[in-house]
Amino acid sequence: MDPTTERNMKWVPGFGAMLLVLLSHVTSALEVPLDPKVLEGLPQPPTITLQSPKDYIFDPRENIVIHCEAKGKPNPSFSWTRNGTHFDVEKDSKVLMKPGSGTLVIDISGEKAEAYEGTYQCTAHNEHGTAVSNNIVIRQSRSPLWSKERNEAITVQMGVSLVLQCRPPAGLPPPVIFWMDNNFQKLQLDQRVSQALNGDLYFSNVLREDTRSDYICYARFPHTQTIQQKQPISVTVLDMETMNETVAALYNITEFYSDSPEGVRRPGFMMPLGPTSTKMVLRGETLELECIAEGLPTPEMSWQKDGGELPSSRTSFENFKKTLKISDVNEADGGNYRCTAANNLGTVHHIIKVTVKAAPFWVSAPRNLVLAPNETGILTCRVSGEPKPKISWFVNGVPIENAPEDHTRKVDDDTVILSNVQSGSSAVYQCNASNEFGYLMANAFVSVLAEAPRVLTPPNQVYQVITNNPALLHCSSFGSPIPTITWFKDSQISIKNGDLYVIHENGTLEIHVAQSLNSGKYTCIATNNLGIKENHVFLEVKESTRILKQPEYKVVQRGMSAVFECKVKHDPSLVPTMTWLKDSGELPDDERFEVDTDSLTVKHVTDEDEGTYTCIMNTTLDHDSASAMLTVVEATPTPAIVYEKPDPPTDLELTDQTDRSVQLSWIPGDDHNSPTEKFLIQYEDLLHQPGLWINLTDVGGTSTTAQLNLSPFVYYSFRVLAQNPVGYSSPSQPSRQYRTNPAAPDENPSDVRGVGTESDNLVISWTPLTGFQSNGPGLEYKVLWRQKDMDGDWLSKNVANVSHFVVTGIPTFVPFEIKVQAMNDYGSGPEPEVFIGHSGEDLPLSAPESVQVMVHNSTLAEVHWEPVSFPSVRGKLQGYKVYYHRERGLHETEKMMDEEEQVLTFSGNRSEGRLPGLQPYSLYKLFIRVINSKGEGPQSPSKTFETPEGVPGPPSFLKVLNPSLDSLTLEWGPPMNNNGRLAGYTLKYQPVNTTNELGPVKVMTLMANETTITLSNLNSSMLYKFYLSAKTIKGSGPIITEEAFTVMDTAVPSRQVDIATQGWFIGLMCAIALLILVLLIVCFIKRNKGGKYPVKEKEDAHQDPEIQPMKEDDGTFGEYSDTEDHKPLKGSRTPSNGTVRRDESDDSLVDYGEGGDGQFNEDGSFIGQYSGKKEKDTHEGNESSEAPSPVNAMNSFV
Repeated sequence: MDPTTERNMKWVPGFGAMLLVLLSHVTSALEVPLDPKVLEGLPQPPTITLQSPKDYIFDPRENIVIHCEAKGKPNPSFSWTRNGTHFDVEKDSKVLMKPGSGTLVIDISGEKAEAYEGTYQCTAHNEHGTAVSNNIVIRQSRSPLWSKERNEAITVQMGVSLVLQCRPPAGLPPPVIFWMDNNFQKLQLDQRVSQALNGDLYFSNVLREDTRSDYICYARFPHTQTIQQKQPISVTVLDMETMNETVAALYNITEFYSDSPEGVRRPGFMMPLGPTSTKMVLRGETLELECIAEGLPTPEMSWQKDGGELPSSRTSFENFKKTLKISDVNEADGGNYRCTAANNLGTVHHIIKVTVKAAPFWVSAPRNLVLAPNETGILTCRVSGEPKPKISWFVNGVPIENAPEDHTRKVDDDTVILSNVQSGSSAVYQCNASNEFGYLMANAFVSVLAEAPRVLTPPNQVYQVITNNPALLHCSSFGSPIPTITWFKDSQISIKNGDLYVIHENGTLEIHVAQSLNSGKYTCIATNNLGIKENHVFLEVKESTRILKQPEYKVVQRGMSAVFECKVKHDPSLVPTMTWLKDSGELPDDERFEVDTDSLTVKHVTDEDEGTYTCIMNTTLDHDSASAMLTVVEATPTPAIVYEKPDPPTDLELTDQTDRSVQLSWIPGDDHNSPTEKFLIQYEDLLHQPGLWINLTDVGGTSTTAQLNLSPFVYYSFRVLAQNPVGYSSPSQPSRQYRTNPAAPDENPSDVRGVGTESDNLVISWTPLTGFQSNGPGLEYKVLWRQKDMDGDWLSKNVANVSHFVVTGIPTFVPFEIKVQAMNDYGSGPEPEVFIGHSGEDLPLSAPESVQVMVHNSTLAEVHWEPVSFPSVRGKLQGYKVYYHRERGLHETEKMMDEEEQVLTFSGNRSEGRLPGLQPYSLYKLFIRVINSKGEGPQSPSKTFETPEGVPGPPSFLKVLNPSLDSLTLEWGPPMNNNGRLAGYTLKYQPVNTTNELGPVKVMTLMANETTITLSNLNSSMLYKFYLSAKTIKGSGPIITEEAFTVMDTAVPSRQVDIATQGWFIGLMCAIALLILVLLIVCFIKRNKGGKYPVKEKEDAHQDPEIQPMKEDDGTFGEYSDTEDHKPLKGSRTPSNGTVRRDESDDSLVDYGEGGDGQFNEDGSFIGQYSGKKEKDTHEGNESSEAPSPVNAMNSFV
């Protein structure tokens, strides 16, 4: 069957049609939902979902695969016809139908492929109807050989026209034609030499170089990918002179072309022939018109349409304007097309009359219907074509006139009306529209269902749009009968069709011009007689993105920096993306280009940086852009840079105003050559604190906007200060006043406490909110309290203008749960935090019991008691106080009257404590009280205890009386505190020579009743040190010391004084001083070399920190230095009577011992001995001798 025959064939019963599923609401029918979850449970007639094309040309080297897929509920079964009769697939072993579908796979290997050529049709059937596929014409591709022919050689005169015919064999599909030579090189085509649409090769005029013997036409067959070639054609081009010389030979040439052999000539058409021709084209196809002209010189071609213009968007020229193509032809493309060929000798025209016909095409294809019982549905099949198509209806593949009679069905040309349909009347209807150029067919099923509404749009979907743009809120639904859609805003306001809103037939709500007030929650409700279903969606209307400050044209010196600003305002909930372009392309990959939040900086500009810079701000919903140019000029000498504080910002503007935030924008002032580091934003509260500017926030120096978080019930005024390294600018002019609306408090009072001041009250206190924190007028505090762990109701009281509240008539010291909530005229603050407080305290009721005392030693005792019960404390337990005092010493019979009472406090819940610092051998009395924050409770029963004996205190005094040459008297007083029964005294004494060396110790034991003793057999002119201590049975107590000289000869001091007043002595002493200075220098040098001096040894041994140098201005000599040999005793002085006496001293023997190891045992005996040096002339190594002291030097001259 040729293509023309198949194309003109009308659709007849038994032929299939392609199913076109076009889903939308119609007046009385429901669209079929696409949601598989909805379709899963619904009965549905078959629907063809996939099929092979109508014209199927197969490659005989491969299997034939004819597709046919369908869906339905239940799943459809499949069958096939071939050439109008049933095709039994199971009887042909070469044919396989895929499981679960109707697709056929035909194995043609080893078979004659022609046997399976024909027209196939697929049928899909289930209990609800039958759907059929298109007629699928199966043909084998063919590439026949060229017919045998002998091409005669062609000789032609130069300048004439020539046509080389190709005449390829008819293939399926038609082959692609091209001309090549023996070397498989394509022939060069141009305005003179061209290939026509039928494959012939046209020469408008021939040239000598056209002579060749290998003009070969090739045909390539696409399906088989084979190429056939025609026998080569030989062409010889001769000029006139050559032809005259060979005229006789030319008679033997089979073909001879000779037209107007001389020179140039006017154009003429080689095809089409004659002045006019006709062309018919079908609507939707591509119109191809061809005109090829001959002439010398080669003519140029042009095209025009008489009475109209060529459709520029669909028009193209090929083959050097010899072919005109118009794609997607429509009826308006019919008419006369004029092709013109022109050269310098003239012009020729040809008119092609184009007629546009049309195979049937859809105006409105029938749509699937889902009807509820007793509903009416309409199927329409509106088509157009030229000539007008004829429409036929079929039911389940059977002509409607042959189908079982149905009184509910009425056919009116292109419309089928189904009235009062009933369950079980589901079917598939086919509409066929045909004319001489083809046919159209569509299946549309009618399914009778009863279904409650379902909303197919996902719940809680959020739609976002930009202000002043349309908004579409979808409410896709399904149900049978068709649900009625109603819309509500914020679950309260019913939305009707009007100027602001449009509710479309498919349930979509359209808002023509969305504003911020349209934001909110929208509810769509789908209703039919079987039920109701609702769905919620949300609309967010966003502020548009706008560039407030566009980049400006810049003229920048080479090497300087260029800054383009791009200040943008956008909806704060959208995430913006700033992109910079240079000359509509990406910025160069160069670190000199720095992109900031709202600026672009080009550092060290070069000539290549010139161009147009564009900033583009994109959000997910919209964008804005602005551009500026950069011009680079020669650098000029740079003047001295002056750095100053920035100028204040200007043009403060408030935008994006809400109850809790506002966006503040400004224009920066001149930074005076010092970049702005930050902007400080301050506010003034004109309602609560007028005249006081408070820092609110700061932003970076490149920002010109700030999103400010605000508090309710504040009369705001804002100002901005700029800061650079030099300092802050002056404040900007204040912005316009912005008043925030009152609201309920955001916070509750802080520092909530509950403390009782009396035994039956509870004072609840807090830190009040400031006027700024109040959020509105009528600030009050709701005070709530209840006794803890009692599960009672909260008691409350509202108070104003106070910071505390007193609860009275409550039990003593019980815990209470308390909370304080802020309130104003617009509501209450957040749920307050619960705090624990206690009612007032009272004095404790009970005293500690079972008081016991354990004495550890003569000065330490430990007391134990039984703690009181917590209820009897009647307050917060602070601890216990132990009161104790010394009644008397155990050796006394009467109570001491002046003993002071002592108190020790033991914090917390204690049951024991230690009493240190007691006096030995004493009688003590104590009692204990429990204490709370209110005070002390009653005292416990008194308890007495005794301390054992201890060591006594030091004797009350020790003094020396009546010193003589070899004796003196000691007198002392008994200890102030015996700490027991006094057993006696221990006296120790020892001499101290002039070099501070200590002599042997003598020890004497004295009776307890002795207070004086005379010591005899002492050395004259000798210093003695005395040590005296008292003792009990526990041992010796602290010692008391004294020093004294025995009497010495009075002449020496007198002569010393007399000599010292003589003039000659003064001169002598000066000489000695000079000598001592020299010796000192030598000693220092020796010591620096590591020498060691006996005096230094004594110094290191004694380590007496109290040795003081003697004053030079009182006539005495200084104490030892590193070169001195003698040290006077600490505190010694020379009286006028010639005796030397030591002041009283508390120095221990360690002060005078070499090793510092001397000490007393507990029994008062002395440990250690004096180890002073006896031989002053004994030296170590090469050390120099010690320098004599001034006193010894003086004595040596007397």
